Amino acid sequence: MPRRLIALLIAIYAIAFAFGAMAAIRWPSLMMFASLMLEQEPLAGLAGFDWRQIGILYGAPYFLAALCLYASALCVHDRKKGSLIWYVMGCIAGFPCAFLVDFEPGWWHDPSAGEGAVAGAAGGAVLLAIAVWNLRKRYRKPIKPGIVPDAQTVTIMPAPEPKPAKKRVYRPVPPAIARQRAHFAAEGRRMRERQAARRR
Repeated sequence: MPRRLIALLIAIYAIAFAFGAMAAIRWPSLMMFASLMLEQEPLAGLAGFDWRQIGILYGAPYFLAALCLYASALCVHDRKKGSLIWYVMGCIAGFPCAFLVDFEPGWWHDPSAGEGAVAGAAGGAVLLAIAVWNLRKRYRKPIKPGIVPDAQTVTIMPAPEPKPAKKRVYRPVPPAIARQRAHFAAEGRRMRERQAARRR
């Protein structure tokens, strides 16, 4: 089973317990409101109950279970340690929900809606516990050592000796070309002198 799917299912259980905690805490408050609004005669037998204490008493385990399961889902998703411990603590805290339904003898032959819901949730929790346990045993497959071919021997050849540079032999230049080059050189010098004078 993929890791993200396991984390998502655990988060769904956490959300369910969170709603259960809200219902357990709010229901006594509604009863308190009803005792104030309605007449006292129908609720005379319920006047001695501390509804706030009952709500906290039954809602606190579900709230703790929601926190533990949410922490377990985060650990599973982020690949951190402690996911199994958080999950077991959440299941222990949420175990009182099994007493919401009275299981009669032979209930599995013809279960009621409540019995089927509680039994299905318990079975899913057990399967999720097995999945979280199996995540701890996942490991990477060892890489089989492959056959490395022998390194080829590389022989370094000595660099060839540089050949002696040939001396450049200047051929004689015709007099006309020599005079033309001298003229261009003189013109270039004069031009540079004029530019230098302008800059001053």
